Amino acid sequence: MKKQSNLNFLLSYAGRHKYLTYSSWILSALSALIALVPYLYIWRIIKEVLECAPDFSKAQGLVSNGWAAVGFAVLSVLIYIAALLCSHLAAFRIATNLRLASVKHMATLPVGFVEDFGSGKLRKIVNETTAASETYLAHRLPDSANAIATPIGLLVLLFVFDPLLGLLSLVPVLLGFIIMMRMTGKSMRQKMEEYQNALDDMSNEAVEYVRGIPVVKTFGQSIYTFKRFKASIDRYGKWVIAYTKELRMPMICYTAAINSVFVFLTAGALLLTVDNVTSEFLLNLLFYIIITPIISLTLTRIMFQSEDSMIVGDAIKRIKTVLDLKPLPQSPMPETPADGSVELIDIKYSYDGEKNALDGVSLKIPAGSTVALVGPSGGGKTTLANIIARFFDPQSGRVLIGGVDVKEIEKDKLMDTVSFVFQNSHLIKGSILENVRMAKPDASREEVMTALKEAQSSDIIEKFPQGVDTVIGTKGVYLSGGEQQRIAIARVMLKDAPIVILDEATAFADPDNETRVQAAFSSLARKKTVIMIAHRLSTVVNADKIYVLKDGKIAESGTHNELRAANGLYASMWRSYQTSVSWRVEREGAI
Repeated sequence: MKKQSNLNFLLSYAGRHKYLTYSSWILSALSALIALVPYLYIWRIIKEVLECAPDFSKAQGLVSNGWAAVGFAVLSVLIYIAALLCSHLAAFRIATNLRLASVKHMATLPVGFVEDFGSGKLRKIVNETTAASETYLAHRLPDSANAIATPIGLLVLLFVFDPLLGLLSLVPVLLGFIIMMRMTGKSMRQKMEEYQNALDDMSNEAVEYVRGIPVVKTFGQSIYTFKRFKASIDRYGKWVIAYTKELRMPMICYTAAINSVFVFLTAGALLLTVDNVTSEFLLNLLFYIIITPIISLTLTRIMFQSEDSMIVGDAIKRIKTVLDLKPLPQSPMPETPADGSVELIDIKYSYDGEKNALDGVSLKIPAGSTVALVGPSGGGKTTLANIIARFFDPQSGRVLIGGVDVKEIEKDKLMDTVSFVFQNSHLIKGSILENVRMAKPDASREEVMTALKEAQSSDIIEKFPQGVDTVIGTKGVYLSGGEQQRIAIARVMLKDAPIVILDEATAFADPDNETRVQAAFSSLARKKTVIMIAHRLSTVVNADKIYVLKDGKIAESGTHNELRAANGLYASMWRSYQTSVSWRVEREGAI
């Protein structure tokens, strides 16, 4: 199968605007050719001046030739503006369609994909690919047509007047082109990829660092606490300095070559006029001196086009790594779960292909029951919950919801069946009403208010003058972690899914908010299957069953009392938890 070019890839997102792109090339090339016409009139002006000297009153065509030169120059600019207008309209449409297609495709991918990829890196790929494509299509492609047409027109002009001087003026062009190919060849493509990799790495680490700023400020640490971020900055700086030094000498030679046209013309003029100087030769020499600066401008354009072509090529390669990812497979004949029961059969999952995060986990959760997943950090609790919600599929084993394999359940139906309250719930920049209504877009205002009331969020609504229409994130309107969790719980209540997964949902709640959140959980859990992930063991004592996970396996299972009586891992965790909650800071000097 023939590999699709970068240009064809971008034009596939153009729709009917593709023809505007083609029009921009034609108009830009036409503009370049017309831009050379004023030089012909300038040559005629110089010729007339030399022929009439010293009696310039005989020069009758100066004004008409001058205005003709101005007219063609203006015409060239107007046509070039039209070319840019066409190219920008097409480029903006392509960039918009590419961004929309990328975001829509990401929405079909497993939720776990974002965590593996890195949100900072993902955002940079989408944003910079569309930005690079816009620059490439709106500016570089029209300029490419311009840069191709200009040398063709120049070659005709250079050899019409004096072929020998024309050849001399092309010598520095050849030297500059050779040096330019040295800078923008295969090694440049590799360097450009290394450059983008360094930028991606630094962008991703920057996002993680910004997210951790509260911790840095709390403990009075500096940027050096985040060694990965500093290391990414150091790697980027080291690469840029080394690459700049590598290109220093070629760039000096290139600049000297393309600006040495006058040297070759002067040397040629001296050699060719040893015997005598004719007015015709002088006229042609002046013409070449005037027109050859276009050569250096054209070569510089070509060099930047080569660089931008590599940038957009690398950007497209990166966006394709996202677009080529396949959504989780969907059954052509989806089935509907019979109830809210959950069953896992010999589940195995590994993030790196070596150590299993889940290793042969099997369990059964009856519909309407409440179970808890506890255990040491890294035991596999969150991974297990993510697999139940089908954020990703296990490498082996089966997940059944209501007796149906999750792979056989339609994606939208599965999302209607399982709700998730994360450890750190995120609210969009919108009203409280809009944030809650995300769970059920067609919900009435009354339904939203009922969900907020059941989620113990009435006090949040009452403290704002605009009530439920208050926009979060603007004009100083912010919610605490516990308040955000209650809004997130209201969202889940409005969705009314039969299965609810709570992932450390009280982790960021203060004591007052935790009491309200727990009350909201009690209301949320009615007639639902609830799967809780918790480190605060006090929140799971009333669970119907507790599963203790360690090293990706179920180490123990049972009720709170049964596990305490077994005096195993859970009992040890409970004793440690009781010690931590009973700890108090004693007054200085107290016994």
